[in-house]
Amino acid sequence: MRLVLTEPIIRERISRYPLRTVDNPYPPRFLGEDAIPAAVLAPLVQVAEGDWHLLYIRRTRRRDDPHSGQVAFPGGRREPGDTDLRATALREAGEELGIDPAGVRILGQLNPHLTISNHRVTPYAGCLDWPCELNCQPGEVSRAFTIPLDWLADPRNYQCLERPLPGSGARIAMIEYRAFDGETLWGLTARMTQRLLGVLGYDCGG
Repeated sequence: MRLVLTEPIIRERISRYPLRTVDNPYPPRFLGEDAIPAAVLAPLVQVAEGDWHLLYIRRTRRRDDPHSGQVAFPGGRREPGDTDLRATALREAGEELGIDPAGVRILGQLNPHLTISNHRVTPYAGCLDWPCELNCQPGEVSRAFTIPLDWLADPRNYQCLERPLPGSGARIAMIEYRAFDGETLWGLTARMTQRLLGVLGYDCGG
């Protein structure tokens, strides 16, 4: 059955979500002690009445970026001028997509996730009026696109794989979606997506 979601319902469900410890899929002592604080914005847009999508970016391919070419949420590490991680998420969305922070209605925060690059990434769900004019920063973003929540929550569209961890002999679970509009969502962003879907009430890995 399709979920009936409105902006107030989404806000209320996220507000009831208990912020737990950091989501860490890695074995003990695999990562360093001091993770780098970072944040992303998970932008929710209503394409039509009741038809909610998440807005993603594909990162520009660059030799110096290990995450280049990947599907992601807009975001990055906290800078000294950021008052908090919410400000980080909004600043990065503005820099990467030209989104005016004043036009983002933050609906709530989800638990942080540790990454293989030893970042501690805190996702913030935010609502944008749609359609919204985007101005992709070509040095960082090659494309922006949306995926429907109903498609993302459908178990026929994703699978859980095991990925070897370099130098450890261990393996971790990894979510990978089948391609949507030529784009493949996997890894950390897929994990954050599933967490958000579960908080909103979808029957999936969240």
